[in-house]
Amino acid sequence: MADSFPRSPEEIFDDFYNRRSGILRALTDEVEDFYQACDPEKENLCLYGERTGAWSVELPAEEVPPELPEPCLGVNFARDGMARKDWLALVAVHSDAWLMAVAFFYAVKLDAAGRSELFKLINQYPTLFEVVTGRVKNPVPPKQQQQAAAAGGAKAAAGGNKRKQEGVMPQEYTG
Repeated sequence: MADSFPRSPEEIFDDFYNRRSGILRALTDEVEDFYQACDPEKENLCLYGERTGAWSVELPAEEVPPELPEPCLGVNFARDGMARKDWLALVAVHSDAWLMAVAFFYAVKLDAAGRSELFKLINQYPTLFEVVTGRVKNPVPPKQQQQAAAAGGAKAAAGGNKRKQEGVMPQEYTG
């Protein structure tokens, strides 16, 4: 499975973007489906954003240690004990933390320039918490425009393509 892990800042950002899109859809457009999936009578459930852009509510991974950092455990338990908007905000905060954990789990093999580029790409988007609580509106320029802007800034700062290449994990690195 390690071969399918994203390796460059752009690939890691694509993974982040897709996972974020799925979770955002669960917390906004498909909130009724998400609410129903979070039955407090079930065991500890987690909200997952998938690499495909889908979302799911499932039990945590059984393998120890898990392949990736795990999302917040038990998103279903507080559902009926809080106002819905507060519960969604709480899930959003924990989902933001999980998305960053996954992105930087992959980024651990990048150099400083690569991690910086990844952070710039991610930071162009509002957090799920900001969107769910209405602190910012979600519409932002398309992902491709933002990636081009971030890459252009990196190229200009480094005097060409060199910086972009510095952020890429060496192909021969497997650890």
